Parts: sequence; C-alpha cells; structure tokens
Amino acid sequence: MAEAVRPCVLVFAGLDPSGGAGIQADIEAISAQGAHALAIVTALTVQDNNRVHEVVPVDAGLLTRQAALLAASMPIRAVKVGIPGNRANAEAIAAIVARLRERDPALPLVLDPVLASGHGDPLARGDALAALAPLLALATVLVPNGPEAAAIGAVDCRHVLVTGGHGEGDEVVNRWTGGRDGRAWRWPRLPGEFHGSGCTLASAIAARLALGEAMADALENAQRYCHQALATSYMIAPGQRIPRRLQA
Repeated sequence: MAEAVRPCVLVFAGLDPSGGAGIQADIEAISAQGAHALAIVTALTVQDNNRVHEVVPVDAGLLTRQAALLAASMPIRAVKVGIPGNRANAEAIAAIVARLRERDPALPLVLDPVLASGHGDPLARGDALAALAPLLALATVLVPNGPEAAAIGAVDCRHVLVTGGHGEGDEVVNRWTGGRDGRAWRWPRLPGEFHGSGCTLASAIAARLALGEAMADALENAQRYCHQALATSYMIAPGQRIPRRLQA
C-alpha cells in the first residue's frame, strides 16, 4: 500500500533569531497540524523576543528560484505569507502565487499582514503597507489584528479574520467576515504578552486548509490550537512569552 503524501504549505516569512516568531513559528505551527512547511526566508532580522532592530530583505530573485524548484516536485496545497521584507519581494511572491494558481486556481493564500512588531518596530524596508499591496489582492484569507485592520482599511478579500488580542476586556473576540454570514469567536483573555501569536494562527489556518478542511472549520480549529499554544507558553527571557506550538 502506497504511503500517503503529506500536503505542503509554501511559506514566505522573515527569520527571527529568537525563534519566537517568523519562519520558525510557521514551521512549528504547520507541523503541529499534520502538514509540512516549505520554508522560504524573505528577510533576515536583528531581534529578540521583544524588539526588532533591523530588517534585511533577501534577494527577490532567490525567492523565485527557490519556489520554482519546490513547486516543480512537491504538492503545494496552500501558501502562507508573513513579512515580505520589501515591495520587490511582495511582487515576486505574487507572481509565484499566480503561476501556482495556473495549475490549481483554488490554491489558498493566507496572508498575515504584519505592519510592525508589537512594540511598533518596522518590519519592512520602506512603507510596510505599500509593500503588502501586491499580495492583498491575491489573499484568500487575511488575518490582521485590530490596528492592522484599521490601517489596511477595506479590502477585496473574501475571508478576513480580525483578531482581538489588542483589545480590552476578559475575552478576546476574533471576527470573521466571509462565508454566508461570518462569525465571531470568543476566547478567554490570557495574561501576559506573546511573541509570534499572529504567525502561529495564520500558519495553522494555512495548514488546516492544506489538509482539506472547510474554511469555517479551518478557522475554528486553528484558533483553538493557537489559544492552547498561548495558554501553555513559556519564557526564554523577560518580556514576551513564546507560544508552545509543539505540545509534548
């Protein structure tokens, strides 16, 4: 009996040396769902678990060559994008997604529109919002937090999940606009601050879609997983905690 091929998620994200966010968070979250991450680094950063001090984008041509080789031989079932690093990389990623959709028009793209770190540190060379523009039009699912949603404004995206972690009150309310009616999920607000929570959620959604789940199920299951990862988070230094994405 032939062994089943594990579905792959093509991931574009920055490298966080602290291991709390970015590409490492994506790999862990995707693996925890039972999918496999094809990881392409868009930018190198100088950061710890609290602050981002420098972002150095990777060459756009390198991203294109890496993705072309992977797409030629591996079953890509979803794409997840974090920080592109700059406009040139975003345009390259958009072109890659367009080529992938020539073979699979329904290929989902989950976009985590990270405009700045939790402390407001920039995460792209130049205008972070302008850098995202080529990708916004292609996104299947957009997963902004409240401030990011306000900065982006109205977008032509079928599914938007606005997370409520930056709000106040005893509950975090995540609101989905999409499907027939949309929906809101309420989760108990956890104490502390977390590094890479957005990466964790967006990657889990992409993995669930790659596994073939319907959108509503993918959103709910990814949120449940993310909440558990935050509830069992751990410290590596003072400040933001690291989600426990790989449960023992």
